[in-house]
Amino acid sequence: MDWIKTIITTTRKGIDSVSGCLLQLGINGIEICDKDDFKEFLEDNHKYWDYVDEDLEKLKDADTTITFYLTCGSDGIELLNAVRSSMVALKNLDADNEYGSLDIKTENVRDEDWSEIWKQYFHPTPIGEKILICPEWEASEVTTDRTVFTVNPGMSFGTGSHPSTRFCLEEIEKYVKDGDTILDLGCGSGILSITGILLGASSAIAVDIDSNATDAARSNLKLNKLSDDIYETYTGDIISDRQLRDSLGTHNIVLANIVADVIIAIAPFIRKFMKENATFICSGIILERLEEVKQALAENGLNIINVKQDDDWAAITAV
Repeated sequence: MDWIKTIITTTRKGIDSVSGCLLQLGINGIEICDKDDFKEFLEDNHKYWDYVDEDLEKLKDADTTITFYLTCGSDGIELLNAVRSSMVALKNLDADNEYGSLDIKTENVRDEDWSEIWKQYFHPTPIGEKILICPEWEASEVTTDRTVFTVNPGMSFGTGSHPSTRFCLEEIEKYVKDGDTILDLGCGSGILSITGILLGASSAIAVDIDSNATDAARSNLKLNKLSDDIYETYTGDIISDRQLRDSLGTHNIVLANIVADVIIAIAPFIRKFMKENATFICSGIILERLEEVKQALAENGLNIINVKQDDDWAAITAV
């Protein structure tokens, strides 16, 4: 099996936060290289060595990094996109720049090769009873009675291959009605809100902290031949930006396919975005955090009506 070696550059103070973000995404096999630990090790033990290789000495100035491996396929690339979004979110919270650059580097798979990797592993995928997720390069060849969402995966999370996205789509097709409006928090590729429109919603607002995501959502809107007039995008953090929260209005369907920590953090604001009898669908929750998320939603006036889960992930639908 081929692997994507992924390296995040951080600092000693950032290790716990970055590791926590990765754990939230289900990544728990990581390698930590702390340059401060290494520097201390060299200095504390120098007296015992007659000779230290010059190249070893140079490692004292290397970056602190966290390394992990992802499968080289659609699931791995999808998860890598989720890691990118998570690091953007963490960077936005790091006002004092204590966590370093949080840059992500990959080995064995170059960014310019992603389109070809997607073509090898990503094919039309039926979801639920009504939806077909179709990559752009195969859209012209598809004949189906299902509602087709055409996607150019790019670098944003959301192609339907990840269980969290699939769970949301299955719930959207159950609850969306003609004329509904949708709010998509953490929109990624726009897959959830755009599919909601294709299923009958009249309009949607898509929000993400990463401008790459909102740009991708706009691009996928055009791929699906939908008008800009029915789709608004905002780049920002609703947790810290009250003005952004106040501008989002109320909706029939509110979506959040993010991670448990962020869902818990936005729970106090969700009812503000919901019309009477509205539905809230959230996902990206690893099973270990499910009860915490359920508690946060209940404490903020939301009644859970359905929980979907597999061996690793869960999604919640609430009213």
